[in-house]
Amino acid sequence: MSRTFSSLVRTVSMLVMLAAFAIPAAGLAQEAQPAAPVQQAPQAAPQPLDPTVQSSSDYRIRQGDEVALTVFGEPTLTPAQPLRVLQGGTIAVPLAGNVSIGGLTTSAASDAVAQKLRKYLRDPKVTIAVVAIAPIEALVLGNVKTPGKYVLPPPTRLTDVIAAAGGLGLTDGTYPDARLEYPDGTIATVSLQKLLRDGDVSINSFVTSGETVYVPSPTLLQIEVIGAVDKPGDVLVREGDDVAMAIARAGTATQQQADLSHVTVSRNGPNGAKIVSNVDLYKVLKDGDTSHDIVMQKGDVVYVPSSPKREPLAGSIIYSLANLLHF
Repeated sequence: MSRTFSSLVRTVSMLVMLAAFAIPAAGLAQEAQPAAPVQQAPQAAPQPLDPTVQSSSDYRIRQGDEVALTVFGEPTLTPAQPLRVLQGGTIAVPLAGNVSIGGLTTSAASDAVAQKLRKYLRDPKVTIAVVAIAPIEALVLGNVKTPGKYVLPPPTRLTDVIAAAGGLGLTDGTYPDARLEYPDGTIATVSLQKLLRDGDVSINSFVTSGETVYVPSPTLLQIEVIGAVDKPGDVLVREGDDVAMAIARAGTATQQQADLSHVTVSRNGPNGAKIVSNVDLYKVLKDGDTSHDIVMQKGDVVYVPSSPKREPLAGSIIYSLANLLHF
């Protein structure tokens, strides 16, 4: 009986000891259990570019573009995400390091990466494709309404940057030639007369990032208008302005009773001799034939005589012309 009781005591003691060891062990097991992985939001896919640009064989890769790199048969060297072209035109290629591809076509860029990988692989097959292109940054200066630097989505043409700058400023007569300065320093010109007035879209060139577009302002000439005008004296006219514009700037109200049929223009000739020309401006304005008008030159003197007889249409025509052109 005593032996049975002793065995029972030993059994209970062992169970208590096992329970004591089991509790910390369970805690250790719980602590050793790995933490659940943190879910990361997937990165947004690059915005696809214009298919015409993506398939173009002459597109030049530039800073900010994103390219997909594929090394055939080498999955560890093929990045899962597109590579961004860094400042200086380089991309970070696994194993090869930084490779300069800025300014290259996709075909040339593929060859450049393959050349770097030949140090480590035998005849690597590399393909680079542009998957997203960076915005276009262009500086627009000169005779536009709001000059400044503009960031536009690609592809961007000359008319796009001029429109972003508010359009052309006040321009009389023929539109000027825009001067385009590219990032490499080369300069080209585009006739805005042909592009904007004649509608020749073939010269509506693409604008590259870092390009400067300059629209020349009309050249100002100082002349003198005297006689039967509202404000006789020195007048600034734009290059290409004629006698009608010069008188409009000086102001000719109907009460002046200007004799527009006998306007004279005096200027210095090549040898210093004074040349005097007569203009029947009343006939020019009445008939609408500006071919008989005279284009102003620097230093010209325009004289408008008074007339005892009022010409009812001349003053009002010039006054309306001045208002139309916002003088």
